[in-house]
Amino acid sequence: MDVSDMILVSVDDHVVEPPSMHDFFKEHLPAKFKDRAPRVIHREDGTDAWLIEGVEIATFGLNAVAGRIPEEWGYDPASFEQVRPGTYDVHERIRDMNVNGVLASMNFPSWPGNGGQFFTQSNDDEFVAAMIRAYNDWHIYEWAGAYPGRFIPLALSGFKLGAEWMATEIRRVAELGCHAISWHSEPYRFGMPDYHGDEWDPALAASQECESVVVFHFGSMVQRMPRSPFDVIPHAMPFQTAVFASELLWSPMMRKFPRLKFALAEGGIGWYPYWLEKADFVYDHHHRWTGSDFGDERPSDVFRNRVLTCFIDDETGLELRHKIGINNLAWECDYPHSDTTWPQAPEVLMKSFIAAGVPDDEIHKISWQNACSFYKFNPFEHIPKEQCTVGALRAQAQDVDTTPRRYGPPPDEAAIQAMRAARPSDIPHRGSVLSERIR
Repeated sequence: MDVSDMILVSVDDHVVEPPSMHDFFKEHLPAKFKDRAPRVIHREDGTDAWLIEGVEIATFGLNAVAGRIPEEWGYDPASFEQVRPGTYDVHERIRDMNVNGVLASMNFPSWPGNGGQFFTQSNDDEFVAAMIRAYNDWHIYEWAGAYPGRFIPLALSGFKLGAEWMATEIRRVAELGCHAISWHSEPYRFGMPDYHGDEWDPALAASQECESVVVFHFGSMVQRMPRSPFDVIPHAMPFQTAVFASELLWSPMMRKFPRLKFALAEGGIGWYPYWLEKADFVYDHHHRWTGSDFGDERPSDVFRNRVLTCFIDDETGLELRHKIGINNLAWECDYPHSDTTWPQAPEVLMKSFIAAGVPDDEIHKISWQNACSFYKFNPFEHIPKEQCTVGALRAQAQDVDTTPRRYGPPPDEAAIQAMRAARPSDIPHRGSVLSERIR
């Protein structure tokens, strides 16, 4: 297959919420909450932040470095001027998707957190519920709805409000065509139950009923050594996902809800074949005394048939794809985060396909078919298929400049030099300390 003939659907990208979201909140929140609507403030030091209930939160850092000079990524962008407009402007996002040959993508949130955990700081459940609904409506109508066929809609679970409230919201957004619900992998960190009981059953039952996918994005907090360099963080990401996958497999969720589907975002796939093998080994050796019971199935089969995994660039996983399950693999771009392969994603992906000897029919499954099937998403209802290829999309974006550069005012050169001289563990990353804390 030629690169230009591929169709790409990314199951993991991100949106930096734009300042204009404030206007949507003001319009859609109940009257008594309008004055509490989140808004962007420009601080005295020249940085931008969202002001929400008196708390300032930044959403830039390595979350928004696509298009910037790589050597300066550690000097975190801190304002809307300093990031590529495609990170927050949906019209520019489409242009950046076109130049990268990407037909469609699913976009995870920034300041609210993957499951809406920012709102765990508020004790006003009525306000939190209004905010979660307003955010989900903004994402469905204003972001994904701006370009039908180009975005897989994703809703926040609002886990702080409990399983009964979640069930209602899951059904509501399903009626709006959204069948992907972003949960948090560690709700117990926020005073909620973990996943080894029955507390979440109403929400899980609603997801199964609506054929909505329970999505978990990388984001767990793993203890690191005091002087760990930053490199440890992106290197360990997939293995942190593997740890959570074990919690998911051995929880009651998969057995109690046999038709419920799950997705693991930004987790990689190279670890997956051995992880499946090890699951069966553990079951064979220990289930008699632990009480685990998968009936007539093996743990690997239960997980393989129900969980969508994804990768950015993973030749090892592609070589072992049939041990994973060819129908359970999907691709991600991770725009605008630091791991993204934008704007050369098609070339990077094809190189891995060729190295792993992936035939054309399987390329289609991995690059778009599995994602569309899993999330009940049909882009061709809105866009003719012949206009959805890498080549066709890039033909619409010949004026898009992808040259790495600085955005906004030039940064402080002295600060850059100090950053380069610092120990790697001293370099800020993934936005503000607050955003790291609530992640």
